Amino acid sequence: MHSFAYRANALITFALTILGVICAMASLSDNLNFPSPTAEVEVLNVNWFKKQAHGNDEVSLTLNISADLQSLFTWNTKQVFIFLAAEYETPQNSLNQVSLWDGIIPSKENAKFWIQIPNKYRFIDQGGNLRGKEFNLTLHWHVMPKTGKMFADKVVMTGYRLPKEYK
Repeated sequence: MHSFAYRANALITFALTILGVICAMASLSDNLNFPSPTAEVEVLNVNWFKKQAHGNDEVSLTLNISADLQSLFTWNTKQVFIFLAAEYETPQNSLNQVSLWDGIIPSKENAKFWIQIPNKYRFIDQGGNLRGKEFNLTLHWHVMPKTGKMFADKVVMTGYRLPKEYK
């Protein structure tokens, strides 16, 4: 006959194996979800556009952000981190990314939103490269699950241009 310790060990090992299999199946079930989020960003106003004392360009924008990210939420989604970035090219760098705004969406009920805000973070270029510059606005999101791997995606919106003169 087996001892109590042997039986307890077998029971705990079996329970943890079942728990691991259930977590793996739950994590894999998220692969069956094909989200189709939508987002639009409109630049309503260039509040100011100036050259700083040490030569860097700085811009303040008023943005209208509307998004429907409800399809990102499944039973396994804990929260979604989103951020809006301006992306542009300069002679020094082939890709510059400046974060303008971010937020955390805690639930599916909050995942469809419309906000009108100035950029939360400063839009500064190291040098005088922003006058007349074309740029893209990219909405990035990172889905944080309760179990399993985190995944990220984005939607790129093109066709934005900064003024040619300082305001």
